[in-house]
Amino acid sequence: MSEPWETLIVERADGVVTITMNRPERKNAANGTMFRELLAVLDDAATDRGDRCMVLTGAGDAFCSGADLSDPSDVAGRPGDPYLLQMRALADVALRLHRFPKPTIAKVGGVAAGAGMSMAIGCDLVVASASARFSQIFAKRGLSVDFGASWLLPRLIGLHRAKELAFFADILSADEAESFGLVNRVVPDAELDAFVAVWARRLADGPTLALSLTKTLLNNSMAVSMDQALEDEARAQAANFGTRDTREALTAFVERRAPAFEGR
Repeated sequence: MSEPWETLIVERADGVVTITMNRPERKNAANGTMFRELLAVLDDAATDRGDRCMVLTGAGDAFCSGADLSDPSDVAGRPGDPYLLQMRALADVALRLHRFPKPTIAKVGGVAAGAGMSMAIGCDLVVASASARFSQIFAKRGLSVDFGASWLLPRLIGLHRAKELAFFADILSADEAESFGLVNRVVPDAELDAFVAVWARRLADGPTLALSLTKTLLNNSMAVSMDQALEDEARAQAANFGTRDTREALTAFVERRAPAFEGR
């Protein structure tokens, strides 16, 4: 079922919520309306118990070509807000994506540039078609990086390569992005939908709380000591042992069958 959004298509099926950025005539450039709608949809999906995995993608032949700068008064937030408030509103969307409590997959076909590339690498997993292209295009627009790229890139690919991408704003092919460590898989264009559907199905069928806790542990890993990481793991496992999914997994192990997780 689709919901009536101006710039998004939101579809739900069997535990997977797919969010499609839908401005194909602009290569899905994100305007203020799209960022506001993304914020609302992410908030809704985060608390919807039926949504156990999220796929983010773009309509037509692009993922997202970045922020739509044709109307600089409406980058994000409320139209006409000062630029700092607009950018803080954009940052709210990046944080919602980063903190989304369920596994996320970016399904990238075509261009992912600027904030669009930052959105893609802000997901937990990135699957790209062979024809996908990636660019931190900001420098060519006289801008510095945003949508969390300054935090994401050094952690994903190291400081020097992050500076290379940010300073030169070159376009990377899908294979180059994979070699940099920005992409999990590159698949033929015709196989992109099917491949992501398999991964999304596996995640949606998984132990939702355990995956959520694992995501948080990994996201926080570079900001904590080993002592704190071990304590955080202990607290996470204590929470897991109180869930129906963990009890089901242990029962299934004893009975030598595959577990049937319910997401709770």
